[in-house]
Amino acid sequence: MIARMLLPSLVFASMCAALYAVFIYVPTEKEMGVVQRIFYFHVPAAISAFIAFFLVFVGSIQYLRTRTELWDRLARCAAELGVLFSVIVLVTGPLWARPIWGVYWHWEPRLTSMLILFTIYLAYLMVRSYGQPTPQTQRFAAVLGILGFVNVPLVYYSVHLWSPEQQLHPRNVALQPEMQLTLYICFAAIFLLFWYLLCRCLRLERIADEITALRRHRTMPGASTN
Repeated sequence: MIARMLLPSLVFASMCAALYAVFIYVPTEKEMGVVQRIFYFHVPAAISAFIAFFLVFVGSIQYLRTRTELWDRLARCAAELGVLFSVIVLVTGPLWARPIWGVYWHWEPRLTSMLILFTIYLAYLMVRSYGQPTPQTQRFAAVLGILGFVNVPLVYYSVHLWSPEQQLHPRNVALQPEMQLTLYICFAAIFLLFWYLLCRCLRLERIADEITALRRHRTMPGASTN
């Protein structure tokens, strides 16, 4: 109970600290200018998406192994948050790219692989939303969640797997101490937000599953309506 009450306060405080660091504390990057500040939201959102998809991977494996609903709920909630943070990445990326690269989108390895990753887990959510609420649907979604995670390392290491001529993302980024500190603060803020949303989603999914089970019990022949 204490942790449940403390986490929202930590999220609020870390977000305030992140906004202060991004818009007031950190110096403006000399070459890219003000638009570079998108970097402090873009990168933590991408890492949070990767963490979410890793949880889908773990939850899916554990569900196939144990058939425990808790693991299935974890995979389902993590997939929703992974898609959400992927949208943030895919929106902030082009907004950052237009003033720097001259185009909103370029079919280079990292952008393309990130879009594919987003599409895979969007398909995962569609399976969960439009498929019948049966164990077969859960197993099929679990397999898709496991296979989709294969693309996460590809996105992360794409800048090293292809030659520099084929991509726009740099392989190495040198940051000033103030920029590194700001990035760490934003990492902490975005991760705390991710964790808070995951806890809330798990709680809501558990309540929804309990309500569904109760309705099924009441509609069973011979079940008491009292």
